[in-house]
Amino acid sequence: MVVVEFRNRLTRFGFDHLARFFESHGVRVEVVEESEKGYMDELVEDFVAIVTSFAARIYGKRS
Repeated sequence: MVVVEFRNRLTRFGFDHLARFFESHGVRVEVVEESEKGYMDELVEDFVAIVTSFAARIYGKRS
C-alpha cells in the first residue's frame, strides 16, 4: 500500500495511470486528502504543470 496526503505528492500529472500501474502489480494507492475535482479541472492542472515545467527548462538556460 502506498499512502499519500495529496495526489500531486506522488506525481505531478498522470496520477490515474500510475495508480492503475500500481494496482496491476497488487499495490493499492490511498490518497488521504481527496479533493472533488472534475476531469476537466484535473486535465487543465496537468497541462499547466507540463507547460510550466518545460518553460522553466527553456528560460532557465538563458540566465
